[in-house]
Amino acid sequence: MKLDKLTAVFGVLGGILVIFLFLPIVDIFFEQFTLNLDIFLQTLTEVSTLKATGMSVFAAFVSVVISFLFGVPLAYILVKKKFWGKRIVEGIIDLPMAIPHTVAGIALLTVLGSGGIIGGATEGFIRFEYAFPGIVAAMTFVSAPFLIISAKEGFQSVDPNLENVARSLGASEWQSFVKISFPLAFPQIFSGAVMSWARAVSEFSAVIMLVGFYPMISPGLIWSRFYGENLMSAMAVAVVLLLVVLPTFIILRTLGGRAFDKY
Repeated sequence: MKLDKLTAVFGVLGGILVIFLFLPIVDIFFEQFTLNLDIFLQTLTEVSTLKATGMSVFAAFVSVVISFLFGVPLAYILVKKKFWGKRIVEGIIDLPMAIPHTVAGIALLTVLGSGGIIGGATEGFIRFEYAFPGIVAAMTFVSAPFLIISAKEGFQSVDPNLENVARSLGASEWQSFVKISFPLAFPQIFSGAVMSWARAVSEFSAVIMLVGFYPMISPGLIWSRFYGENLMSAMAVAVVLLLVVLPTFIILRTLGGRAFDKY
């Protein structure tokens, strides 16, 4: 089939960007599996590597669950209700995506640290600084906007007439949400959850500012190996993380694509 000029030009431009994004990933795998396989195999079996990778993946999952439980209702309210300060709330949601994550880490430390407004009050039963809850809190701070914004787009795409019909037939607002709004918005919500998880699992600066290097997350271990040992050692840890994150991300994206097709 003959391509028109616009498609050809756009295809070339898009292809250049895809190559730029993909080439570093290919190269890092090539380096490890051909030139430094012994270092990679040694790193793959190290307890510190497995613990750090598992910590990153699990903490990111917990942060997504928290973002989902609180963010989806918030997104629904922002789309369906009118209230004073709505634009302010939306601006606050966008803010973590705009500020440097070192700033986010300092801000979290002042609130959740041992001397912070929340951290000081809750230290007797839940500790954020140098603890797992701090990792989850930092990840949630930087990743929740992705889920909330995507959920908003999902609820905005739902035809209000369908909800009105459900209400006219006697359904409560909760029943309309469960039976109509949420199922129809779910593909976008799921896509937002995937992006939120990906953003959380890659977070470094905010986590390190609040939690430090213990409990260790994978990006923290990569940083530590890079400056404490050498590039090859850091690269090996990075490849281990990629081997976990990339297949997971592809699987979730595939499931999300099927959800979009369904609806």
